[in-house]
Amino acid sequence: MGTDLSAAAARSIALAAQGFTDPAPNGPVTRAHFKRVLGRTRLLQMDSVNVLARAHYLPAFSRLGAYDDRLLDTAAWRSTARAPRLLVEYWAHEAALIPVDDWPLFRWRMTELAGGRWRHVREALARNTALVDDILAVIIEAGASTPRDLESALGVDRAGAAPGTWWERGEVKNVCEALFAGGTLSAVRDDKFFRHYDLAERVVGEDRLAVDLPKAEAVAELVRRAAAAHGIATAADLADYYRLPTAEVRGLLGALIEDGTVTEVTVEGWGEPAYLHREASIPRRPVRSTLLSPFDPLVFYRPRTLRLFGFHYRIEIYVPAHKRVHGYYVLPYLHDGGLQARVDLKADRRRGVLQVLAAHHEDGADLDHLVPALAADLAALALWRGLDSVQVQPSGDLAAPLARAVAG
Repeated sequence: MGTDLSAAAARSIALAAQGFTDPAPNGPVTRAHFKRVLGRTRLLQMDSVNVLARAHYLPAFSRLGAYDDRLLDTAAWRSTARAPRLLVEYWAHEAALIPVDDWPLFRWRMTELAGGRWRHVREALARNTALVDDILAVIIEAGASTPRDLESALGVDRAGAAPGTWWERGEVKNVCEALFAGGTLSAVRDDKFFRHYDLAERVVGEDRLAVDLPKAEAVAELVRRAAAAHGIATAADLADYYRLPTAEVRGLLGALIEDGTVTEVTVEGWGEPAYLHREASIPRRPVRSTLLSPFDPLVFYRPRTLRLFGFHYRIEIYVPAHKRVHGYYVLPYLHDGGLQARVDLKADRRRGVLQVLAAHHEDGADLDHLVPALAADLAALALWRGLDSVQVQPSGDLAAPLARAVAG
């Protein structure tokens, strides 16, 4: 067993590994800065909720400050000869943007999901095997296509179908989902966040498609990436990053210790072994204060968030309004190296206002330092989203002092 680490040291290591102590850009955020963030996080979890900004845009803001959304759009969906694709969408930690060069690391998962990730998708594929060739023929001829484009090309009439909801997809959409999960199709997104399905080789490149790694080799490499992204982690933390079975990860740790990727250590209060990445360090730079997406890699595994920060965090989007404790779209606030507050935010785009629907602080937070910092970071967030002002509603134990600081 290696040297014991304090809880504070482990927290600092984790923050540094995720890029929160990297120097701020000296000037506008560039593609190089964005690539640095990707090198830290290794993935960007996606989410369609747009009450503030879609989740995959927020991690770069949290680490770099205001940047042009088109940096991410170009990296993922609008690649050019001068700015080639950096990211591609796949099932990593849930739906995520991953480095396009990591595509071969997920071929084993594509094989396992070849019939579709969800039961209703697998059933749709089983009902419509002949539809596969028809869909592929249209995409080969027409290029990237939405399910509606494909339905139109195939003469599918859904005039009587119920509109819109995720559970009311047509058969074409479900077959596309199965082909996406199996790696035959990939996808790009438009400004409305709709998927346009295309042949995987057109999106990721035939050279990447041709790489066929054995599953054991690919999974071991994913665990290495998770270890670097965490800095320090338990086996369960490492497994969750790419949704791997914890038992499988435990079986790999001996080899990773032997080759020097990680060192087994103990951490104060953790109660189970931790694994310190060989490049991890306790930073000398201060940790930036920033607002975090509910799906930021620093906090998306809630047991780790509680263990690192003593911060009990649950997303309450699907909780009935009258039962919510902290709000609908609640962002943790990272300040002075800890998660010291949380704010329920909504962008009122019509009025140009960033609404703070509720604000709460954690026990022990130093409000004299916390409140002005949070007010400034809310103003920066509003400016990034093109909003003119911040408005604090009188809900939560931090609302009154925060409202005064915002007004001042």
